[in-house]
Amino acid sequence: MKKALTQKFCQNIVGQFRFDEPVYVTRPNMPSLEKYNKYLENIWNSAWLTNNGPYHREFEAKLAAFLGVEHLNLFVNGTIALLVALQALRINSGEVITTPFTFPASTHVLHWNRIQPVFCDIDPKTYNIDPNQIEKHITPDTKAILGVHVYGNPCDVEAIQKIADRHGLHVIYDAAHAFGVKIGDRSILEYGDISAMSFHATKLFTSIEGGALISKTKAQAERIYFLKNFGIADEEIVIGPGINGKMNEFQAAFGLLELELVEQEILNRKALTQLYRSLLADVPGITVMEDIPNVTHNYSYFPILVDPQEFGFSRDGLHSILRDCNIVTRKYFYPLCSSYSCYSAYPSSDLKNLPCANRAANKVLCLPIYGKLNTENIERITDIIRSIHRLGRS
Repeated sequence: MKKALTQKFCQNIVGQFRFDEPVYVTRPNMPSLEKYNKYLENIWNSAWLTNNGPYHREFEAKLAAFLGVEHLNLFVNGTIALLVALQALRINSGEVITTPFTFPASTHVLHWNRIQPVFCDIDPKTYNIDPNQIEKHITPDTKAILGVHVYGNPCDVEAIQKIADRHGLHVIYDAAHAFGVKIGDRSILEYGDISAMSFHATKLFTSIEGGALISKTKAQAERIYFLKNFGIADEEIVIGPGINGKMNEFQAAFGLLELELVEQEILNRKALTQLYRSLLADVPGITVMEDIPNVTHNYSYFPILVDPQEFGFSRDGLHSILRDCNIVTRKYFYPLCSSYSCYSAYPSSDLKNLPCANRAANKVLCLPIYGKLNTENIERITDIIRSIHRLGRS
């Protein structure tokens, strides 16, 4: 009887609040089509489509200046960039300690470089790899630590670097979520040996597809350039086995226009984040992330944690009802990478090794956020969440 009543009330919520058009978890910030067409005309007239063209060179220089970094290489996408980062550091065997709470690419690049991922639990406050858990995973085969700045929240970079220095390890950061993020006045991209970025269409900053590697030295940047261009040094010399990781002119032109928009996009997302926080502050069972002191955030995601006991519904239940209301949320990141069939047999994938990561994966839900999402939609989404809570507690 209670189940039938619950279903009826859920139907009432959907009938009352359902959006006519889907509200997606994110939407790309599209530049002016008129401006982009002018870039396309120049590309057509020059017939220079790829291979370090003029827009590629301009975008690489302007992006490095915007981010406040010296050595930046553009890539066709963030996955290839991260794949090359390992090759640039000559890591192609052994083990790398990493987080299971991330997008599959962060782990898959290790497999493609014939490296065994060793999964380390996460900090329950930041959802990033927990430095206090890293050293117990270090063995003679450990080559590096691969951290992910999840949702743009910086890893504990100082603690991780101290561990790496003690044990002679490289540090690589997947900064796919961390465009424009700073600790104090210093770009998050300056930490570690190499940082990899993604400019996929789902990201805060996009070049349709695309990515970049930020390295420490000129020599390292030159090695990365060779690696992303088949190992070609000049028309007659190939210095080693490389890959085709170059960004083309169409992506670079799109990225140049996005650079004109990204600061306003971050400001818009910050305002929407603050609205979400205020509207959800007193909803039992819903926990939101707060800003970290001394960090410049980019507000690229809006994750919440759902406590089923206090809220009255599980994360999956909330996700399902919101989907029925035409609100597309995402369980970022569920399931954990460690649970994939290709990695689940590793000792570090044991559930007992990853209690915090498993809790987060089973409770986290990312709500829609993008610069052009209007405040009325957020008010409606949070009203739905409140109504679901009241239903769950009735």
